[in-house]
Amino acid sequence: MTRFLTWHRRPLCGFDLETTGTDPETARIVTGCVIRYGGGQPTRAQTWLADPGVEIPAAATAVHGYTTEAARSAGRPAPAAVEEIIAALAAAADAGLPLVVMNANYDFTLLDREARRYGLTPLFDRVAPCVLDPRVLDKQVDRFRRGGRTLADLCSHYVVRLDGAHSADADAAAACAVVWKIANRHRWLTERPLGELHEEQVRWAAEQAAGLRDHFVRTGRPHLAEGVRLDWPVIPYRESAVTGDVR
Repeated sequence: MTRFLTWHRRPLCGFDLETTGTDPETARIVTGCVIRYGGGQPTRAQTWLADPGVEIPAAATAVHGYTTEAARSAGRPAPAAVEEIIAALAAAADAGLPLVVMNANYDFTLLDREARRYGLTPLFDRVAPCVLDPRVLDKQVDRFRRGGRTLADLCSHYVVRLDGAHSADADAAAACAVVWKIANRHRWLTERPLGELHEEQVRWAAEQAAGLRDHFVRTGRPHLAEGVRLDWPVIPYRESAVTGDVR
């Protein structure tokens, strides 16, 4: 009899971006990575260094290490890099692999805006991927745990090695490893079909964001509450909300 393999025993597709800033509506891609992880096979990674076409702020360089000069001299033209990243993710989704992305609504929203900036078809207009977000999953299965929920925090909690944090390949692999650990610890997640689990995360992410927004209001920080979005895994595009350099 053929043994049934739950989704966490099959390959995962990890994705991560390092960028010029923290606002997904305006930031640009500097590096990206798409990896195939797990399923009893060696990890395979595709990586990109892009010339974002704008200055890379010193604060962003301090995070990922790339200066404007380095990206301009060695980076691919941004439109080409963005198209190749989207194509790699679409191919993984078409092959039935879930896309594992830490804080998915940042990376996917930024990728969506980059696609529109260069007249490319966005990922979610090409495919309907199943997404697994370690941050959303962790907050659902262990919602009252104190402490941070960054990727580094999750790696520490789930005993996942994180070498070279804030490099796209290291972060993508670590996110996959964290999702595997969460799924292996909370086996009820593995009993959910991936499509169903994706839809549950849409609801969980909205509930988690609403809770954060309420916390900001209760603690006298309404200006922070205004910036909390309930959308997951991508913030819908609204032309009126985007700065003039995005079309």
